[in-house]
Amino acid sequence: MFFHKKQLMSAVKVDEANPRFAQLLLEQFGGATGELTAALQYWVQSFHCEDAGIKDMLQDIAIEEFSHLEMVGKMIEMHTKNVDQTEAYKSTLFAVRGVGPHLLDSQGQAWSGAYVNEGGDVVRDLRANIGAEAGARQTYEALIKLAPDAGSKQTLQFLLTREISHTQMFMKALESLGKLTDPFFGNIEPDSTVDLYFNLSTNGKDERGNWNSEPTFKYIADPAPKG
Repeated sequence: MFFHKKQLMSAVKVDEANPRFAQLLLEQFGGATGELTAALQYWVQSFHCEDAGIKDMLQDIAIEEFSHLEMVGKMIEMHTKNVDQTEAYKSTLFAVRGVGPHLLDSQGQAWSGAYVNEGGDVVRDLRANIGAEAGARQTYEALIKLAPDAGSKQTLQFLLTREISHTQMFMKALESLGKLTDPFFGNIEPDSTVDLYFNLSTNGKDERGNWNSEPTFKYIADPAPKG
């Protein structure tokens, strides 16, 4: 059962309508890293999760993402309202589609269910979610830099901040499972190559770091094919 409260989760401020910026905002409405993608991703994942606490967290965050979708939609509405006679408006996707949000990204590509990343394993899903939040945060940071007015920047900063909060929640959930830094999950043991690092890029200096050194990895400087 769902209830919709007509109050927004946080205030949406737009100081001056800018339809060109509204087209960029579509990225977070109908784009791959947008709020609809996140909401559906976390909601579907929750049905795969047997841990009651993590299931509840996924559903809470999913509903918050729907709230963010509402905020982004409101911003797009405000940036396109009463400007349909301007040349700026006529140069955007809204000239054909009409004012307000649409399930498109900023380039006019229709939203796709293929954007939803879920796989039936809680560790795999939580790690995917950290990546999803990173993508959304990067998009919001770009939008903040391009925002034409202080009100839009303030609203977008709230949304960016919540992406960071969700990342921390997903990391803490992984930590509770003992899988925050453990790369092994699932039921099948890896084979003997699990600790080998193959130096397969040899153009220039070979870089070394803790990603290809003892005690975690054995560095194979000159790997030979064995197939």
